[in-house]
This record gives sequence, structure tokens and C-alpha cells, in this order.
Amino acid sequence: MTRTLTDPGAEAQQRSAPGSGAGGGYLRFILRRLGTSLITLFGITLVSFGLGVLVPLRPETANLSQQALANPEAVAAFREKFGLDLPIWEQYLRYLGGLLRGDLGISQQTGQPIARDLAKYAPATLELVLWATVLSVLIGVTLGIIAANARNRWPDHFARIVSLLGVSLPTYWLALVGSTLFFRQLGWLPGSGRLDATATAPPTVTGFLTIDSLLVGDLGAWSSAVSHLILPATVLALSNLGMVLRFTRSAVLDGLNTDAVKAARVKGLPSTRVLMRYAVRSASSPIITVTALSFGFLLAATVYVEQIFAWDGLGQYAYRSATNLDVTAITGISVVIAVIFLAVNFLADLLASAFDPRIRLQ
Repeated sequence: MTRTLTDPGAEAQQRSAPGSGAGGGYLRFILRRLGTSLITLFGITLVSFGLGVLVPLRPETANLSQQALANPEAVAAFREKFGLDLPIWEQYLRYLGGLLRGDLGISQQTGQPIARDLAKYAPATLELVLWATVLSVLIGVTLGIIAANARNRWPDHFARIVSLLGVSLPTYWLALVGSTLFFRQLGWLPGSGRLDATATAPPTVTGFLTIDSLLVGDLGAWSSAVSHLILPATVLALSNLGMVLRFTRSAVLDGLNTDAVKAARVKGLPSTRVLMRYAVRSASSPIITVTALSFGFLLAATVYVEQIFAWDGLGQYAYRSATNLDVTAITGISVVIAVIFLAVNFLADLLASAFDPRIRLQ
């Protein structure tokens, strides 16, 4: 038998080398994800700006009167004010410089800085999307676990039908049906706005009416905000439920087929404990991933819901910007939504890697 001798100093140096341990590996994982997010964000700004510039639209046509359009000096002044007379590359560099300073430009429809407009409308959309995400994840994950545990039995068939309907039905159709049935026909829920006309909006702290009303102890405003939130949030949650349910069912089924689950069953552990402790735990990473994906999907789908329910958020602001050919505002909205989506996915990657360290090695 031979014994390999090593230098204790070399071993200590290797252990203390930066990035050689678990902490260094996790740091490298964070830096990789952060670098990928920044590259993706740069690509999004390039694509958003390029589409806004290359599409053959004339913003002055939607923002100037007929009399002003007939005046070449007024048109030239408008284009100079918003930098539309500059070369495309110079417009993009100017726009990137503004982004680094937090300046998204000036909205052609409101005449206000876009950052100020988005700060005004973003809380309404985030409140709606967060509640819809919570609803869709709670219901979808629960049904997905039940379906996987009862594979090919009636709970599984019921969950798969719900998933199919959630994936197939368009969001705007669900919004129209929900508004017509529960607001116009039955009158159970309010169908527009964030508060009743008789309710007083609480002082703005977070921008979330359900939270701000509780902070000042105004239960009347809180009740009104919750009742106005139920219908649009439920519609958004239903539109996203199918995707969450399918991902969860597939992930839990994979977890039930692992060696750890088979060994736990051989040991005679209770089926509920085996399901939750081993199968669901191994499926935690895909569930976290689908939660982040659902958040991004709902950010995009909220345009239809906000328009139908008169929810004064980013969706309505984006719709008005598109109809007014406000290219600068559209680009700003795209960048802000991309930043939110990338931040949520970055946090989801960190959380998923905490549950499954193998992700850091991929």
C-alpha cells in the first residue's frame, strides 16, 4: 500500500484560494446570473429602441394638430424637442446615457418625464400582478401536487381539464366574461377602477391601496380596494393557472420517481410524508422557476385586463402610448417591465439554487 504525501501548506493555500470553496462557487454563480441579466437587458434596450425607430410611424401626426402639421417649423421644433431629428445611432447613445442616469425621456402624450409617469402607474399594476401570482401559484401548485399524487385517477383528470382550459382560454375573453357575468349581470363585484366613487383614497405610501388603507386604519377604503381587486386578479390568475399546474404536476411526478422516494416507501414512511418531504421538495426548484415565469407572463397579460376593468396602471398607460404613437414612452415601458422581469428571475435563480445546489454547477 502506498501513501501520497502532500504539503500541508499547499493544502491550506488551496482551501483559502478565492472561489475554491462552496462560498466562492456560489459567488461565481451569482456573478454569472448577474452578467447574463445585464447582457439581456442591453439586448432588450437595443431591440425596443430599434423597433421604435425602424417602424414607419410619425409621432408628430398623433401629437400635433392639423394646423401644426401644416407648419414645417412646428414639426421641426417637435422633432428637435424629442431628438427625432438626430441620427439613429446618436439617438440610441443618448437614450442609453439617459437610462444610466435614470432618465427614460419625456412622454409625448403627457409632457411629463416617463419615469414620473411610470412611478405613478406602476404600483397599481404590481399590486394586481402580485395578487394574481399568489392566487395562481397557490391554486396551481396545490392542484398539481394532488394530480401527481393521484396520477390517472379522477383528481388527476379534473386537474388536467382545468389546466387545459386555463391554457386555451384567452385572457381578454376571460376578462369580458367575468365583467359581464359578475358585474353587469349579477352585480356581485365592481367592474371598474380601484376604489368606489364614494371612497377616499388613502395617503400614498407604497402605492398599493390594500396596504396603504391598512396603514392608516381605513377599513372602508381597504374593503373597497379588495372588492375591486378580486375580479381582475382572479381573471389574471385563471389565465396563468394552467401553466403553473402543468409545471408542478410534471415536476412532482419526476420527484415521485426518484430513488429517495422509492427508498422512503420501502422503509414504510407515510405516503403524505413521502410526498411532501421528498417529492415536493425535489420539485421546489421547477416550482420557483414557474412562479417567476408566471409573474412575467402576467405583466404582459395585464394590458388586456386593465383596459377592460379600467385599472389605471402600466397596461392602460402602454395602451394610450401605443394609440398616440408615443414611441419614447413605449420604449420606457418595455425597459421597465424587462428590468422587473429580470430582477424577479434573478431572485428566483438564487432561491432555487438554495433549494438545489446542483443548479450552481450547470
